[in-house]
Amino acid sequence: MADAMVDPFADQGVIRRLLNETTTWAFVGLADNPEREVYTQARLLQQRGKRIIPVHPSAAAVLGERGYAALADVPDPPDVVGVYRRAEFAGAAVDEAIAAGAGAVWLPLEVIDEAAARRARDAGLDVVMDRCPAVEWALRR
Repeated sequence: MADAMVDPFADQGVIRRLLNETTTWAFVGLADNPEREVYTQARLLQQRGKRIIPVHPSAAAVLGERGYAALADVPDPPDVVGVYRRAEFAGAAVDEAIAAGAGAVWLPLEVIDEAAARRARDAGLDVVMDRCPAVEWALRR
């Protein structure tokens, strides 16, 4: 319980700021598959006014938005990069977010890479890890 209170990657101020003040979220791993959690989260944030950017090797359009094969292909740095890859692949996506000039990275539930989170924080990005945007949205006041 004490660890949850001092988790540097679950700061409620950062979470609120990312949900309230950002406009553009790139979702790494987002393909046109409504069965996947990343699709559900992207749709939820889109419905709440965020512009979403699908990032997937297929570069397919998703939810009416043009897709890109890699973060490096996205023309403007996103405010937030949601890393919807298994934890063992998350570090590479975080490094790509840093290189792309993103303002923040959000690693969802059970996507935990402490070293990658520290690299992002050290590079000046806000970091949220092991949190669900939908749950946090519901909890925000």
